Amino acid sequence: MIFYRQLCPVRAMTFDLDDTLYDNKPVILETEAKAMAWMHQNHPVSASRSNRWWHEVKRQVLAEDSWLKNDVTAWRHRQIVTGLGLLGYSPLQAEKAAGELIEQVLYYRSDFVVPQAAHQVLETLSQAMPLVAITNGNVDVERIGLADYFALVLKAGPDGYAKPHRALFDKATTFLGLPPSQVLHVGDHLVSDVQGAKNSGLSACWFNDQSKNIIEQSRATILPDVEVQDLQELVLLSEM
Repeated sequence: MIFYRQLCPVRAMTFDLDDTLYDNKPVILETEAKAMAWMHQNHPVSASRSNRWWHEVKRQVLAEDSWLKNDVTAWRHRQIVTGLGLLGYSPLQAEKAAGELIEQVLYYRSDFVVPQAAHQVLETLSQAMPLVAITNGNVDVERIGLADYFALVLKAGPDGYAKPHRALFDKATTFLGLPPSQVLHVGDHLVSDVQGAKNSGLSACWFNDQSKNIIEQSRATILPDVEVQDLQELVLLSEM
């Protein structure tokens, strides 16, 4: 554990989910592969265009509606509707196909097991203070078994602008009824989590399980209050 400044008393914690409580990268890779296979099987015309073409469609719809970067589910839905429309689907057909694909994606995306170590830490912390989840993603906390630990779950898109915007942080502190400085946000991303939390008045804990040197990180424009490499260290912070 590394302290970069004196930490205020911690009376609540907020948590990023993806790549903080579990390794999200293999989950996303598998989700993308299964989603593509489903599309090719159920809508063969989608296979007539390369992945690069589909990524260009994704970029195009974002250029037309910048809000979509705040809602990954809506962004994918718009990508599929637009892409299939370009491939000859009627608006009704494209909407139906996109809705069915989103159902598949949301299922695959939450079809994994959270490490037991994360469960143990969250269970201990939730007995000591209120916890809030703040995510830019679309994981189903019920399905992955984390819902019982959190008093509130905030998701970018349905609940407001994505981190590092302060919208979700402000909602969390309002819900908790605490001064932001007494709420510690825990996350792996130096911009979305650390910068977002600090700019919103919260204390920030950088979860650095990759043993990175913060001095070498170009994204480190604001230092966290504390850095941990193991979630178990958070239990010590709750006892301070």
